[in-house]
Amino acid sequence: MKVLVIRFSSIGDIVLTSPVLRCLKAQVPHIKVHYLTKASFEGVVGANPNIDKCYFLKDNYDELISSLKKEKYDYIIDLHKNLRSLRIKQALKCKSFSFNKLNIQKWLLVNLKINLLPDISIVERYIDTVRQLGVKNDGEGLDYYIPEGLELNNRDIPMSHWAGYIACVIGGSYNTKKYPVEKWIDFCKKSPYPIILLGGPDDKEEGDQIAAVDNIKVYNSCGKFSLNESALLVKFSRFVVSNDTGLMHIASALNKNVISLWGNTVPEMGMFPYYGNNNLNKTVSNKFKILEVRGLGCRPCSKIGYDKCPRGHFKCMKNINEDGFLKYVENYWSQTQP
Repeated sequence: MKVLVIRFSSIGDIVLTSPVLRCLKAQVPHIKVHYLTKASFEGVVGANPNIDKCYFLKDNYDELISSLKKEKYDYIIDLHKNLRSLRIKQALKCKSFSFNKLNIQKWLLVNLKINLLPDISIVERYIDTVRQLGVKNDGEGLDYYIPEGLELNNRDIPMSHWAGYIACVIGGSYNTKKYPVEKWIDFCKKSPYPIILLGGPDDKEEGDQIAAVDNIKVYNSCGKFSLNESALLVKFSRFVVSNDTGLMHIASALNKNVISLWGNTVPEMGMFPYYGNNNLNKTVSNKFKILEVRGLGCRPCSKIGYDKCPRGHFKCMKNINEDGFLKYVENYWSQTQP
């Protein structure tokens, strides 16, 4: 059997599909698993041994379709379900299984604050997409494979952090999913532990503002490392503090404890940190803590995010309880070793 799995973006969503790939390879005899995503996410899937071949969506769509037709797939597993994936399914003309995005339920939650979403991870819903192939969730959580041979050494991080550090992910795809700079500054002032700030080149300026609090205690790595090098920094950390973003899910895949910060989006949409049988839902795991402001009438205001708070106050992030934040930091630091 040969199948094509489609998930175009983004980092976190792709990582959350990893149990589907592992379960397909382990439970369906002699299967060949191909994966289609955007070219910009090659680093996320390139080292995954459960993928036999990767295809990447680039500018030449016709060339991609021609290559995919030659593969003669038995099934398409559409875990994205948008117009692009529909075009591909129509072009290949083979049987497909499509992920249920529950868009009506999401609309009700965002617009009417009526929650009819299942209290499960999106991973469980991804697995449901392939149950007709006899695949069941093995409960082993997420996978993330850092390319073989990629290493960091002590020269890549300050000596002050060699004995251990907190990895703080300050980046995010939308500003309303990002903990504010002034709140990070306040946290870094109060934290007694070394901190490494993680993010992309676009986060460097904000990282510099935060690190200026204490350039010895706080190291700004934003824009200095590739995604997989940042994943290594996550791997070597004591634990991770993160916005709702891709590195949060990579941290879960690397079995790190996570403190996750939620703004305009909510964990009820199924994107909370996932550890397999260690947390079948978002309320029964010691591996992660969710920090959010509950009871706001305006939250969630979007299933994705905005450049700025539509109401102008941004209470969903600014009002996160700092005392609880620091308590969880203390607990996770005491539980872990460098």
